[in-house]
Amino acid sequence: MDFWEHLDELRSYLVKAVVAVVLCAVAAFCCKEWLFAIVMAPSSPDFFIYRTFTRLTGISSDFHVDMFNPELAQQFLVHMKVSLWMGLLIVSPYVLYLLFHFVAPGLYAHERRYAIRAVGGGYVMFLLGVALNYFLIFPLTFRFLGTYQVSPDVPNQIALTSYVGMLLMLCFLMGVMFELPILCWLLAKIGVLKSHFMTKYRRHAIVVILIIAAVITPTGDPFTLTLVALPIYALYEMSVVIVKKTVKS
Repeated sequence: MDFWEHLDELRSYLVKAVVAVVLCAVAAFCCKEWLFAIVMAPSSPDFFIYRTFTRLTGISSDFHVDMFNPELAQQFLVHMKVSLWMGLLIVSPYVLYLLFHFVAPGLYAHERRYAIRAVGGGYVMFLLGVALNYFLIFPLTFRFLGTYQVSPDVPNQIALTSYVGMLLMLCFLMGVMFELPILCWLLAKIGVLKSHFMTKYRRHAIVVILIIAAVITPTGDPFTLTLVALPIYALYEMSVVIVKKTVKS
């Protein structure tokens, strides 16, 4: 095919992807109670991580944080925003399939194998990052910051937009950061990255990780920064092992 035929095929794939995302987003929008039961779950003391903490330590994790909506249209806009993100998350395997189906004809057989591993592994790692944030990082951050008071006379009231915005942002950023092992594996495959380089500059990597954690942490507090930095450092050490095995193979 010539350039315009490739462009026309790409357009057809993009149209299919957009239609799929919109349909899933509309379906999520119609399931408002189910959707926001998931979104608001970390704000409840009955959430999984809080009950686990109570079961392990015997210390009650009961807390209450008031939420409010400061603007007339914000609840509707938040509903639309969350529905769109949920629709994109649900349909993402299909979008990745369309993307791979578009580029696969131009790849050699061994390149297709690497592409399948990279795309499949990257998708799984992204979901793991989202899950880690949803079940651990964000709940602990919300529990700590939502109940922290400088004085009993200053109660906390969290805006709905602040809660949802922080949840979605951290989910996306942690999902992206979990792509680190896949990126290192690809760089090792093409001979750009070596394990001894990563071990030699480990201290520099720790500083970079702390800077990245500080940048992606929306609140900027040391508690959230530590919660974000520790998994990223664990991913770095995992990447060292992956690169070492990849180079040997």
